[in-house]
Amino acid sequence: MSIRNRRVIAPVAAVATAAAIAVGATAGASVASVNWATAKRASAGGGLTALIKAAKAEGSLNVIALPSDWANYGKEISVFKKTYGITVNSEAPDDSSAQEIEAIQDGRGRSSRPDVVDVGESFAVEDSKLFAPYEVQTWSSIPSGYKATNGDWYNDYGGYISFGCDMNVVKTCPTSWSQLESSAYKADVSLNGIPGQASAATSAVWAAALNNGGSLKNAAPGLTFFNTLKSDGNLNSQDCNSSTIVAAGSCPILINWDYLNSAKAYDLPSSLKWKVDDPTGTPFAAYYAQAISATAPHPAAARLWEEFLYSTTGQNIWLEGGARPVELPALVKAGAENKPAFKQLPVVKKIATLPTNAETETAGEAIAAGWSS
Repeated sequence: MSIRNRRVIAPVAAVATAAAIAVGATAGASVASVNWATAKRASAGGGLTALIKAAKAEGSLNVIALPSDWANYGKEISVFKKTYGITVNSEAPDDSSAQEIEAIQDGRGRSSRPDVVDVGESFAVEDSKLFAPYEVQTWSSIPSGYKATNGDWYNDYGGYISFGCDMNVVKTCPTSWSQLESSAYKADVSLNGIPGQASAATSAVWAAALNNGGSLKNAAPGLTFFNTLKSDGNLNSQDCNSSTIVAAGSCPILINWDYLNSAKAYDLPSSLKWKVDDPTGTPFAAYYAQAISATAPHPAAARLWEEFLYSTTGQNIWLEGGARPVELPALVKAGAENKPAFKQLPVVKKIATLPTNAETETAGEAIAAGWSS
């Protein structure tokens, strides 16, 4: 199983406002007459007004693997609930992309199975047969390289691989990949998840490859690099997949996405000095992907959730969490971005070259196989 990595976005055209979500188009069909499980866009069911009515009638939305401190998902969920009065059932917030896919596959027949997923892009591509095609109203604001042409999945937010350092444990935060091999960092270097299963961890290995003689077509040097960290005793076996673990000082140097590698994201106490460095060398950027389960128990609520996430409100909530929403260029062009949050984004000195889906699949499979062997 591979992991998805995303692109640095090019400017695009229109932006939908939050008002569009609240008001919607004219509802030309009743709730009972529309099969939202097969609707490929809101207009197919009578517009957003009809979709909102149907979603409220369902009353619930099942989400999975969405920690409240991950890309500001806590606020996404609370604002969605407040706006529409729909109960959001959040299951297994610390699950990986692979576990999200398993929940859909193993959950058929369960009313609690996921309606929607947020997974690494390679999982979205590889398991697209599990998803229901749907195009949000802001579809044109999502660049063509960041979505499936048939609407099976679409990128949502992304960032850059970075080093987060607990300065109460390490004296100096490394600024390059080579520095991670220093004897000063015994048992200090840690990952968020397991490479080949979790997007962040897999991307960390791939990023290491790019900075150790590898390429987008060759992730093997990343495995060699981490094997060296293992043999030298620098790799920490702790899976740093929760704020509690980070706050406990168990992750001295955590390789993770920059929007997750912050004291704010981890809700760390002020006594814990935390520093984040985007390493020098070749940067590695990636985006996650949204998709609706083809067997969603709440198909209307699932589609309304996507409409909300890709509205100006939803995109800016991700931005406030330090993530780079996929519609950011369109927001900036329209002057609709949260300007203080936009100014807080880490400055990227070099634009990342992003992999194709084929490269992502190949690298992800190689990393999964190499890490487990």
